[in-house]
Amino acid sequence: MNKIRLTMAQALVRYLAAHRIETPSGLAPLFHGVFAIYGHGNVAGIGEALAAARTELPVFRAHNEQAMAHAAIAFAKASNRQRMMACTTSVGPGATNLVTAAALAHANRLPVLLLPGDTFAGRQPDPVLQQIENFGEPTVTVNDCLKPVSRFWDRLTRPEQVLASLPQAIAVLLDPAECGPATLALPQDVQAEAFDYPESFFEQRVHVIERPRPDRARLAAAVGRIRASRRPVIVAGGGVHYTGKFLPTLAQFAERHGIPVAETQAGKGALPWDHPCNAGAIGVTGSSAANRLLEESDLVLALGTRLQDFTTGSGKLVHDHDARLVSINIARHDAIKRGALAVRGDLAATFEELWTALEGWAAERTWNQRVAAAIGDWNQSVEAATRTAAGLATDAQVLGAVNRALGKGGTVVCAAGGLPGELHKLWRCAEPGSYHVEYGYSCMGYEIAGGLGVKMADPERNVAVLIGDGSYLMMNSEIATSVASGHPLIVVLADNRGYGCIHRLQRATAGATHNNLLKESFAGEARVDFVAHARALGAKARKVADIAELEAAVVEAKGAALTTVIVIETDPQSGTAAGGAWWNVPVAEVSADARVRAAREAWEQARDDDGGKP
Repeated sequence: MNKIRLTMAQALVRYLAAHRIETPSGLAPLFHGVFAIYGHGNVAGIGEALAAARTELPVFRAHNEQAMAHAAIAFAKASNRQRMMACTTSVGPGATNLVTAAALAHANRLPVLLLPGDTFAGRQPDPVLQQIENFGEPTVTVNDCLKPVSRFWDRLTRPEQVLASLPQAIAVLLDPAECGPATLALPQDVQAEAFDYPESFFEQRVHVIERPRPDRARLAAAVGRIRASRRPVIVAGGGVHYTGKFLPTLAQFAERHGIPVAETQAGKGALPWDHPCNAGAIGVTGSSAANRLLEESDLVLALGTRLQDFTTGSGKLVHDHDARLVSINIARHDAIKRGALAVRGDLAATFEELWTALEGWAAERTWNQRVAAAIGDWNQSVEAATRTAAGLATDAQVLGAVNRALGKGGTVVCAAGGLPGELHKLWRCAEPGSYHVEYGYSCMGYEIAGGLGVKMADPERNVAVLIGDGSYLMMNSEIATSVASGHPLIVVLADNRGYGCIHRLQRATAGATHNNLLKESFAGEARVDFVAHARALGAKARKVADIAELEAAVVEAKGAALTTVIVIETDPQSGTAAGGAWWNVPVAEVSADARVRAAREAWEQARDDDGGKP
C-alpha cells in the first residue's frame, strides 16, 4: 500500500476535494468550497492546508462566522442538498458563533460541514487564548455546544482519526434521512501533526443520493386508505424538492387523481401558483382554500413534511393520531408523527409504485368542484391583499410589488418576522427554486447571508432578499461580502421601525405593548439611515416613497453588477387577515390587564375546541 505523509489538516482538505456527486447537470464537486474566517486555532493548521489547495477547493472569506454558515446552508438548500460547503473557524468565539447556524441546518435538514478549531489535545499550554476551562471536566470545550445541534459530531484527537471520522461525516451529509450539520472539532496541535496516510484514501469518489423504496406491506395499507377516500388533500413539505425529479410527477399525480396540493413553507413552489391543483399555503400562515379543504378532507397525504405546529395549526388542522393521515417520508422520525400510517421511502421511488396501484381511482367529482371554487376565492384574496393602496405600505403590498417585478428566473429569500407569513400566503411561485424562506428555525439575520448562498449556487438567478429593519440591524455584514465577491443581490428593506411582527403578537396576547417598536423602547427619536449604511458597505442604495417606485426600483436592479439595497417604510400594525389558522401561543392565566384576561378566555376556547375531529 502506497503511503503519503501529510498533516491531519492537509489530509482533511485533500479528502474533501476528492469527492464528486451526480447531479441533474452532470458530475460536480461535492464541496463548492470552504468559508473560512481565520484566527487562533485554525490559521496555522487548516489555514495552511487550504492555502495550498485553493485550486481544488476554493476558499471564501466572510465577515461573520454565523453568517458564513448561513450562506453555506442556503447554498446547500438552493442546490437541493446535492452540493454543499464547509466552514472553518477559530477556537473560541468563532466556534460558538456557529451554534445558531448549526441549529438552523439541523431544523431544516440541510447539510453543512463545520470545522471549528479546538484547544490543544495535548493540553500542555492550557489554557490557551480563547479557551474556556471546564473546572470539573477538562475534555469539555466550547465545541461541545455544537453536539445537540449536529447530526454527527467528533473531536479528532489523533491525525489518523480522519480515516474513520471523515467518511462518517460525509455519509451523514448525504443521507436523505439523517441529513444535517456534521461537526469535526479540530484541536490546533493535531491539525499540524503528520501521519502516513494511504494514497487510496484520496482517490476520487463519486456519490449518488440513495433512493430507498418503501416497505410493500406499508405501501399496500396506504393504497387501501387512499382508494377508500373521496376527499383527499396532499400536504407537500420540503422533501418534495429534495428527491430527484419528483415535482413533475407530483403535478401529474395530483391532476390524474383530482387531489388538491397544499404547501408548507419548505414545500412552497411544489406546483406553479396557477396550477389548478395548487390550493396554496397550509396552516397558521396558510390560505383559506388549503385550510378549509384540509378540514373537510377524509384523507391527508403528507409528503416529506415535518408536520410542525405552523403546518398543523397547532394540532387543529391535523390532529394527534389523526385517522386521515398517511405520511410518506424518507425519515422515520418525521414519518410517524401524529400517529400517521407511516410509509418510509424516497418520494420518487414510492410514487413509481403508487402510480400503478392507484390506476382508475380518483377523488369524487363534487370534491374537484369544491377545490376549484376554494382556489378561485383565495386568488381573489391574494389580489386584494397585494393591491397598491394609499398610506404606509403593508408587507403584503411590498411582496406583491417584488413578486411582479422579479418575474421568472428570480428567487425570493426571507427568514423571520412578519414577512415569511405573508410570503407563505401570498407569494406566487412560477417555478421551482423561486422561493427560499427559512422558517424551520425562523432565524433573524439569515436573510442577506442566505441570499449570498443562493446567488453562489446559481449566479444567473436574480436573488431578492426581503428583510425587516430588525433583521437587517441584527446581521448585515454579508452585503460587503456580496459586493466584494461579485455576487449582487437585490435587498428590499421594509422599515417598520422595530420588531413589528412580535409587536402585533404582543398586542394580541399580552395587552400593553413595549420593547418592540423603537418609539416604545427609547426616549428619543431612534432612526437609522439605512441608505447611508448600505452605501458604506459598498452597495448601491436608495429609499423609495411608495409601492410603484419600489416596483420600478426592483426592475432596475435586476441584472445589476452590484448589490442594491432598496428601503421602503412600512406599517408595523398591518397583517393580512385572509387565511390563517389557530396558533397555540399561551396567554397569561392571571393578569390585572382586562385585555389579557379576554385574550386568555379566547385562547382557552380555541384550545378546548376539538377542531372538528372525526
